[in-house]
Amino acid sequence: MKLAVIGTGYVGLVSGTCFAALGHEVTCIDRDASKIATLKQGGIPIYEDSLQQLVQENAAASRLHFTTDLAAGLEGAEAIFIAVGTPVSALGHGGADLSYVYAVARDIAPHLKDDAVIVVKSTVPVGTGKRLREIISELRPGLRFEMVSNPEFLREGCAVKDFMEPDRIITGTETARGKAVMEALYAPLTRQNVPLLITDIPTAELTKYAANAFLATKIAFINEMADVCEQTNADVAMLAHGMGLDHRIGQDFLAPGPGFGGSCFPKDTLALKKIAQEHKSPVRIVEAVIAANDARKIHMVTKVRDAFGGSVTGKKIAVLGLAFKANTSDVRESAALALLPALVEQGAHVQVYDPAAMEEAKHALSTLEVQWCQSLAEVLQGADGAVIVTEWPEFRQLDLAAAKTQMVQPVLVDLRNCITPDAAKAAGFTYHSIGRASSA
Repeated sequence: MKLAVIGTGYVGLVSGTCFAALGHEVTCIDRDASKIATLKQGGIPIYEDSLQQLVQENAAASRLHFTTDLAAGLEGAEAIFIAVGTPVSALGHGGADLSYVYAVARDIAPHLKDDAVIVVKSTVPVGTGKRLREIISELRPGLRFEMVSNPEFLREGCAVKDFMEPDRIITGTETARGKAVMEALYAPLTRQNVPLLITDIPTAELTKYAANAFLATKIAFINEMADVCEQTNADVAMLAHGMGLDHRIGQDFLAPGPGFGGSCFPKDTLALKKIAQEHKSPVRIVEAVIAANDARKIHMVTKVRDAFGGSVTGKKIAVLGLAFKANTSDVRESAALALLPALVEQGAHVQVYDPAAMEEAKHALSTLEVQWCQSLAEVLQGADGAVIVTEWPEFRQLDLAAAKTQMVQPVLVDLRNCITPDAAKAAGFTYHSIGRASSA
């Protein structure tokens, strides 16, 4: 099939590239000329494992194209994907900003031909598909076209794998033609027994939010249980394992940490809360999860301060990790964005290092006075203590003996439980982790 994907951000680029890898001919369209130029040269604007190689391979095979020319990119497309961002609205109500999605609808309307199939890949609230139909119909009265919802379920850091080996594919359509197009589009995956669930558009739109809110709930729950474990001398790692052995619960998303972040969970839980409020059906559990996660990040500041005897004033603290999780450069809603300003405000001298997220963090924290380091050795040098914020393999495999020789004081606050307490103790560290007893 010939496809057009509008938006070359995280979702659009991964989806377009993977569709090409499945054998479709894909044109990715973006108004950002510099981004398109980078992609045409074989580069990618995001950090995502194996994506660059896949872009290069499919571009070389003439299955993947990039352009800023909307009309040319839409020509002959059998399905047109909308994959632009839906950030939290700047109006402050927590809902999704749909201005980019609606702008795409207005932009493509003059170029659409009868029987066009428009697929919304962006994460959008219930009712967005209906509103897009209204916008296009107002601009093109009498045009025959299909609206389809096809939410993405891509985890940053393993998005290519998630697309090519999904647990399921969700698509919302209310016509036989829409169903047929989506079945043909995903045939390479359904032939491998990947389930394709076809439902109505509102259900598909809501399923994405419900799934992310449920996963966020698991994270918030295990973080609260970690606090209980610390107060009762229990071990949260063993507790989580014991819970996860129940097949009804499962092991995934039961790793305690400094609170969830990234481009999806914070935004989507807020959006679901807003959707529920608008429909007078409040989601009390989701509201509690949002509040618990906000409190979690504040609590991490207290945890670090307590590890230094109640005060970080004058302390040189090495922060290991800025991305919201490993294998991504994304710092959106990262725990580090809450932790660093608080430490600086309380008088600490902060030096930071992340294997992939330095540039994004510099942009997000442009006014903050911290020392930006280029290596693990540099960030540890002369530190009074270190805080692991992101679970990068480099930090999991930290050479504790070498680190101790570089640091002034062997204090380690492990907000991801990357290091075992026994290893930290054997190396002579004063060690503080999540949901486990501290050791000296």
